[in-house]
Amino acid sequence: MSAIPAWSREAFEQQLRAKGRLYHIHHPFSVAMNSGQCTPQQIRGWVANRFYYQITIPRKDAAIMANCPDQNVRQHWVQRILDHDGYGDNTGGIEAWLSLARAVGLDADEVRDCRHVLPGVRFACDAYLNFARQATWQEVVCSSLTELFAPGIHQNRLDNWPQHYPWIEQAGYDYFRRRLGEARRDVEHGLATTLDHFVSRQQQENALAILQFKLDVFWSMLDAMQLAYHYNEPPYHSC
Repeated sequence: MSAIPAWSREAFEQQLRAKGRLYHIHHPFSVAMNSGQCTPQQIRGWVANRFYYQITIPRKDAAIMANCPDQNVRQHWVQRILDHDGYGDNTGGIEAWLSLARAVGLDADEVRDCRHVLPGVRFACDAYLNFARQATWQEVVCSSLTELFAPGIHQNRLDNWPQHYPWIEQAGYDYFRRRLGEARRDVEHGLATTLDHFVSRQQQENALAILQFKLDVFWSMLDAMQLAYHYNEPPYHSC
């Protein structure tokens, strides 16, 4: 039997973008947050747990660079680490997230030491980091294409949260503002890399599976948070 023909570059991109229907903006916990249905405790739980993902991002990006022999790619990709870890006068996305934590009434030191991170959230993020260390750098770049869908969720928060949650200090929204531009910039390079590298039909379907894995990471994180903060069944509650 002959091999299944590859999708055209345009059709492959459409397949990648179609994964947006499974982005975590559609998770019930996200829907509740963005429609004003969450309590302060639930918002704080989300912020504290999502921080663990935020500190995973630069480590994931460092794994890409460590596995990438292409100097030009490394020169481009290092900006992502700087965006999150900060450099010079730019405090970076991690510090911006801690500002959000303070804005919602959390102790930033408690967020930083990850004492509130749920086991399910930790497991999902650690699985993603482990994937980044073991996969090819092109595969990890592909997993980062959830950035295709990120500007929409950041804009949603900027548009809706001040109205729904007036108790959140305005300074806390800086992370979402900065990511609007950064995500759009980053996705151009990541998408081009994916379209260039995954050219056979088998490779293209593998890329879709990788992107689905990353979507599953986000969805699993929110499943854990919904169980703990919506259904009031935190880990080991029955022990």
